[in-house]
Amino acid sequence: MLLSYCTNVHPSEDLDGVIDQLARYSGPVRAAAGLDTLGVGLWLPAELAHRLDASAEDRERLRTALAEHRLQVHTLNAFPYGGFHREVVKLAVYSPTWAERARLDYVLACARVLADLLPDGASGSISTLPLAWRAPWTRADDDEATKAFATVSAELRELERRTGRTVRIAVEPEPGCVLDTVEDVVAWLAARTGPEWPEDRRIDPEYVGVCLDTCHLAVSFADPAGAVRRITDAGLRVVKVQASAALEVADLSAPGARDAVGRFVEKRYLHQVRELTGSGDVLASDDLPVALGDTDRRPGLPGEGPWRVHFHVPLHHEPAPPLTATTQVLRDAVAAVRAAPHGSEAHLDVETYTWSVLPPDVLPGGADELVTGIAAELRWARENLLVRADVTTTTSSEGTYA
Repeated sequence: MLLSYCTNVHPSEDLDGVIDQLARYSGPVRAAAGLDTLGVGLWLPAELAHRLDASAEDRERLRTALAEHRLQVHTLNAFPYGGFHREVVKLAVYSPTWAERARLDYVLACARVLADLLPDGASGSISTLPLAWRAPWTRADDDEATKAFATVSAELRELERRTGRTVRIAVEPEPGCVLDTVEDVVAWLAARTGPEWPEDRRIDPEYVGVCLDTCHLAVSFADPAGAVRRITDAGLRVVKVQASAALEVADLSAPGARDAVGRFVEKRYLHQVRELTGSGDVLASDDLPVALGDTDRRPGLPGEGPWRVHFHVPLHHEPAPPLTATTQVLRDAVAAVRAAPHGSEAHLDVETYTWSVLPPDVLPGGADELVTGIAAELRWARENLLVRADVTTTTSSEGTYA
């Protein structure tokens, strides 16, 4: 599996800023992680994606900067459309939806740019949102989204014919969205791949698959091996794994537990919470302060079972008790993907975008500490996810493999 880290952790949204972040962060991360070549999962906001799509000169500037710092691109994150580091993001990250033309145009621009940046012989992946936040979402919206993914299938097929480069789209289920779980995304995609669908509504599983974000997977309390099996049994593939860990608290009644998890409340991003009941049901809350019961009118989740919180914890970081992180879910998910059909072709992208909103005692003190932290995550990923007793990790001109 090719390993990279996602640059949505950095706030730059224009070409000069992205080139600067490669020099300030990504190149030093590569050196600190001890890699000859490092994959970067670029986040290209829509405005920049369209600019790069329209300008071969700008793409060459980016390609030159990547080469200068011995970086490669084989995956993009096209989930946030823009403004991902605004003071408050929350639900805005799900707009525009897949029912809106702007989302389709953005993803296709990303695909064309990625095809031009790919190393020789490598395929590309682009992760995207699971249609929209769950409401409002209508039958008409669903039909528009179906047609949009059918268009993506046709355009990616034509892109491969024209360039010889394969680019796949990976739909990323997320708690609270239209496609909340792996089961949701599998059901939605698989139902639209059959010959009974007209061409303008038929999705090609060769070009559209699943992005398995292991934080989201953990928050849903899903079984990792079972989730991967459902994907492959449906004739779909895991195109991309976003290596991430959720925050977990096993017992909300433990001394200091509520205060400990409450330290992760912050105003920029949405941090969905799920609670597992004794009967196996999963209770839902759309944000951590709501789950904790931030007003008299919103009493929060009962807190009688374990919680998992959509807060991406650095992979190598062990939260102080009574909190933990769901790194075992990450390990199990990657092992299941590697054993699945096409598993070795899936891209493994470390996606801890929350470094800037961590509690003060683990918040990086500046660029150097952030570089050190991301490099530590990459070393953890290599050692815990890719290296086995019977497999030797090597670094080639195309990146880090196992």
